[in-house]
Amino acid sequence: MSDSNSVSLFFTLVFALLLGLSLLLRFWLATRQMRHVAQHRDQVPAAFAAQISLAAHQKAADYTLAKGQLGLLELAWGSVVLLAWTLWGGLDSLNQWLLGWLGGGLRQELALLVAFTLIGSVIDLPFSIYQTFVIEERFGFNQTSVKLWLADLLKSSLLGVVIGVPLAALILWVMGATGSRWWLWAWSVWTGFALLMMWVVPTLIAPLFNRFEPLKDEAVAQRVNALMQRCGFAAKGLFVMDGSKRSAHGNAYFTGFGASKRVVFFDTLLSKLTPAEVDAVLAHELGHFRHKHVLKRMLTMFALSLAGFALLGWLSQQAWFYTGLGVRPNWLGITILQAHAPTDALALLLFMLALPVFSFFMTPLFAQLSRAHEFEADAYAVAHTSAQDLSSALLKLHEDNASTLTPDPLYAKVYYSHPPAFERLSRMGAQLG
Repeated sequence: MSDSNSVSLFFTLVFALLLGLSLLLRFWLATRQMRHVAQHRDQVPAAFAAQISLAAHQKAADYTLAKGQLGLLELAWGSVVLLAWTLWGGLDSLNQWLLGWLGGGLRQELALLVAFTLIGSVIDLPFSIYQTFVIEERFGFNQTSVKLWLADLLKSSLLGVVIGVPLAALILWVMGATGSRWWLWAWSVWTGFALLMMWVVPTLIAPLFNRFEPLKDEAVAQRVNALMQRCGFAAKGLFVMDGSKRSAHGNAYFTGFGASKRVVFFDTLLSKLTPAEVDAVLAHELGHFRHKHVLKRMLTMFALSLAGFALLGWLSQQAWFYTGLGVRPNWLGITILQAHAPTDALALLLFMLALPVFSFFMTPLFAQLSRAHEFEADAYAVAHTSAQDLSSALLKLHEDNASTLTPDPLYAKVYYSHPPAFERLSRMGAQLG
């Protein structure tokens, strides 16, 4: 066996081993979560007994279990699909079929990306439908009609074509036209696109799906403006989003930058919270900006994407990377590294498929960093509003969104980007003491 074949086989074994290990860990953690929630379903934790009813607590448990069961099915099916694309040769077969139909070059590469995305979307569609029209419907959250759901699907598909196809074509062109340092230029294009989207999404794209109206409640608006002035923030406006036309879930967020910076409240949120609680929720969001969490996350994303593009630049020149992930040693009798034209799109897709298998083991670290940011934002909110108001708002949000108050501690440490309610409220109590 040649050295190249040995490296290819070794990479295949490592990929399969890590996929199997991550799958087992994710199944184990998910079943731990479901078992823990089920065991605590019939009693509200003492710390929340005065604010949360048993019926609401049981609804949250049942909702968590229903989503967990669907998640297990998605996990199993997703693993099969991943194997089909990679080690079982699905992506290679699709690539070869398109080569035979279109020949090489940018047109074929772009067709490969579009075909892969379309097939993946169709494969995922049943889970999305079941989540929306079965689980969300069963628990009283779904407000989406079939007509609205189809309209959203059409709009998002058209946006994918209008925005995604030119971006993909540009990156593929950069990969093929800028020499050995293409990954640096491609990263620059991606970074510029991400920054542009931070301005475009709140002002141009989001209004295609939801109606955004200025906050009309003068009492709430005055309180919010006063809070932002105390905290030294300025925004282009305060908006209410008609989130209720799709879901009964409530939320609020601070989005955009520069002239597009705005505060957005879901109409469902405003109907549940008092003005003082709205202040507390907004102060939490402002805390993220005051502590530069958004900037830190953005810089982290850019650094990681740079490392990813650099790694892809190296892997795209390694024959074992392709053969180790199910690509046959040659296309139409030409060796992989000679067939440069189809390699760029194929390398990009294989990298996107394989990366989550390796990066899964970093999930607890990123979750821990996110939870630390949430604690800092809570502390900022407590300093500028009221711990009692923030606590009551968080509990209302938990009840409104049917979020479980009794997650499995290990599951929460691995996955939760926000600390469990008990930890957050305990930290607020300590800050008051």
